[in-house]
Amino acid sequence: MKKEKKTKRESNYRLYVLCAVPVILVFIFNYLPMIGAVIAFKDYKYNDGIFGSKWVGLRNFEMFFKSKDFANVAWNTIYLNFIFIIIGTICAVTLAILLFNVIGRKNVKTYQTIFITPYFISWVVVGYIAYAFLNPAYGILNQLLNALGMENIDVYSKPGLWPIILTIANVWKNVGMDSVIYYAALMGIDTSLFEAADVDGVNRFQKVWYITIPSLISLITILTILKIGNIFRADFGLFYQLTRDVGQLYSTTDVMDTYIYRTLKLWNDVSLSSAAGLLQSVVGLILVVITNTVAKRIDKDCALF
Repeated sequence: MKKEKKTKRESNYRLYVLCAVPVILVFIFNYLPMIGAVIAFKDYKYNDGIFGSKWVGLRNFEMFFKSKDFANVAWNTIYLNFIFIIIGTICAVTLAILLFNVIGRKNVKTYQTIFITPYFISWVVVGYIAYAFLNPAYGILNQLLNALGMENIDVYSKPGLWPIILTIANVWKNVGMDSVIYYAALMGIDTSLFEAADVDGVNRFQKVWYITIPSLISLITILTILKIGNIFRADFGLFYQLTRDVGQLYSTTDVMDTYIYRTLKLWNDVSLSSAAGLLQSVVGLILVVITNTVAKRIDKDCALF
């Protein structure tokens, strides 16, 4: 008994040592920097430092809320992320189901590689590809329109088109990686369910509707809760590189992250940008808790915690 206890203690000790490095790294890079959140409540001056700068309380938040850009920036961030979540989830689940029904392991790997590849392409590269296609003068799109006898379209002067363009780009880049998670969940479905469905004469569409999709509901809910936590954040590369930071498009493409970047770049206002960043985190936390509570009341198995 004593030897067994010693071996258990030794194994636990080894596990603690193994976990020590990542825990320390997370603490250093994720928790220690949170001290800098105090900048959001100060009139930060480089010479005075974080703790030496004058305390101004909620003035930075008040300035942000009263700015003429707040309503537009907040609406664009939430509205576009909401579209990304809905359409992205539908496309990822659909792609995972299609891959699940592909015959041949090599074929599945080939298709997965094709769809995952865009995820690893930088938004800078994607921005140049999009510009080569959408260039007002020499873009591929306008060349095709000219060949058909139609007039050029200056996409970079039409803000109304960009929610559609951004949604297409976001789905194209992320759908492959998201589908892998759903595909992994599909691989865990009990095959006896499909065998029983075959015996009952169920067609392929009915299998998807009554077996496949219900098996993914819990995972879809959990991933949606996590995404809603970031609904007040935006992919900076997507909104900055793809739109080329054209001021004429700000009415539909200016989001929290581009606003924070512009605040630092043009006005050098560290305090205001810190306040906006802290607001993103607080709103994200509140939304995660609310969404998880709603999901928990509907179905406990679908809740994140």
